Amino acid sequence: MRCRYPLPNVALKGEATQSSTLSFATASKAIDGRRNSFYSNGFCSHTAEDETNPWWRVDLQRSFTITAVKVTNRGDCCAERLDGAEIRIGNSLENNGNNNPSMEGRFVNVFLPGQKKTLTLCEVEVYWAGFSHYENVLFIRLGKPAVS
Repeated sequence: MRCRYPLPNVALKGEATQSSTLSFATASKAIDGRRNSFYSNGFCSHTAEDETNPWWRVDLQRSFTITAVKVTNRGDCCAERLDGAEIRIGNSLENNGNNNPSMEGRFVNVFLPGQKKTLTLCEVEVYWAGFSHYENVLFIRLGKPAVS
């Protein structure tokens, strides 16, 4: 019998970067585990304003088959800025990873095509359901050390 446990958010152990940064709003703010959607609280990433084709990327450090990506948008204003954003997943950094089309990969990009765009992300969560997640539970149940 398989037990249901929350899927692991693999973005938390990744490294984030973005096309530009406004003030204190670095790319890593979007993978800090906080879903706070108010930019002024300091938990959101933010590119420069009015940029052409802004993007944000997390390097998951290895390839995963992604089952879900959850994005927390800005909640204090400007939510429409995320309209038209695309999520791209793959293994290539060609064109900063913005050419990746598939659901398996090491890099997860949020890409906002167009001119005079601003990309603000308050949290990006990337989930996968791998067998290793269940193997850890099985090892604990058998009294063996868990694999991290």
